[in-house]
Amino acid sequence: MSILVRQGRLVDPVGGIGGIMDILIENGKIAVIGSDLSSSDAQVLDAHGLIVCAGLVDLHAHLCEPAGGDAVNVGAKAAAAGGFTSVACMPDLPGILDTPGEVKALTVRAGMAQRTGARVWPVAAVSEGRRGYAVNDYAALKKAGAVALCDASPIRNANLMRDAMILAHRQGLTLLACCEDADLCQDFAVNEGRISRRLRIPGRPAIAEELQVMREVMLAEETGAAIHICHVSTAKAVAIIRRYKRKGVRVTCGTCPQYFTFTEDEVLTQGATARVCPPLRTAADVEGIIEGLKDGTIDVIASGHVPRSQEETALPLAKAPGGMASLETAFAATLTALYHTGEMRPSDILRKMTTNPAWILRLPNMGRLAVGSEADLILFDPNEQWTVEPEKFVSSAHNTPFAGRTLIGKIKCTLVGGEIVYPSKE
Repeated sequence: MSILVRQGRLVDPVGGIGGIMDILIENGKIAVIGSDLSSSDAQVLDAHGLIVCAGLVDLHAHLCEPAGGDAVNVGAKAAAAGGFTSVACMPDLPGILDTPGEVKALTVRAGMAQRTGARVWPVAAVSEGRRGYAVNDYAALKKAGAVALCDASPIRNANLMRDAMILAHRQGLTLLACCEDADLCQDFAVNEGRISRRLRIPGRPAIAEELQVMREVMLAEETGAAIHICHVSTAKAVAIIRRYKRKGVRVTCGTCPQYFTFTEDEVLTQGATARVCPPLRTAADVEGIIEGLKDGTIDVIASGHVPRSQEETALPLAKAPGGMASLETAFAATLTALYHTGEMRPSDILRKMTTNPAWILRLPNMGRLAVGSEADLILFDPNEQWTVEPEKFVSSAHNTPFAGRTLIGKIKCTLVGGEIVYPSKE
């Protein structure tokens, strides 16, 4: 089936495409981009007043829906509702992605999910069982379909991390690092500082993240491997990465909307709902994250989606697991915090949510508008206001500190491979 997207304002940070234009989609690919296009048998999507761009690429999501069932399918649908057309699935599913068989099984599930949601790309575990003792067979994992490597938790063993970087480099796989020194942060609930002292509970010090970031970038410099630092949350971590980027080290990094939207004070009113890993930090850290986004030090904005059950978020702050359901709010929260405050242009935001993550994951046909590329597109209204109602999420998880807040920017339509997957036809 052909689709004609008509009269949308195209934004493509790489190709430089802009202005009011049409897109003709045929056989799942972008066939023509131009003005006043026509097709007698195409379904017409009226994009007047909307921005049309490549579908968002989420570099970091945990598809572990708490309600059970096919979590990958539910996660793919939730991603499409939030404007994501590609999602890198972390390896901490029920059934760890640490063998070729597990990776292949996920690719089968992902193929089924893509009929009604986003593409799901497997990120395989760095170490066997994600235990941090022995590296996996990266050649076999890549052959099975893995697009990157991550343990979805900090790796304590520096020798293992060094070996992993060398082996990943040989296979052309990017290693994604979750950076906190586990001995320093131990599973404490909040940032160490004013709020932890007020609550009289132990805190996770910023230095726990910064030490681990320093270790990873130094190892990347020594090995020549590509390393991506996930969910950066402190201003000093940004400064470390900035310095090593200037030295030519192959380091990229990302953050999530909560780290440029909220401060540690949020836990005083929201409790476990505002518990994330790493924790929300200080106002100075929020400023550092925004500066890193603006000057290009931070390459990616990811959802960091970690769905939790109501029972889990109802636990006391110190006992509840961290995480927030964010696939359906990440883009709007980013537009609200960065575009509508004048901090960043839409094209710069989109670069960090489309082309940059696709490049890091080595997915050359994703995250861009170009004739011949996959017809993964979104249509959104950058100015539409809406109130976050978690009970209406596609995700079965409702854990979000954005509940009840007004966000600006609304996804109106998501296409994956030339098929409309949001709004759902079901």
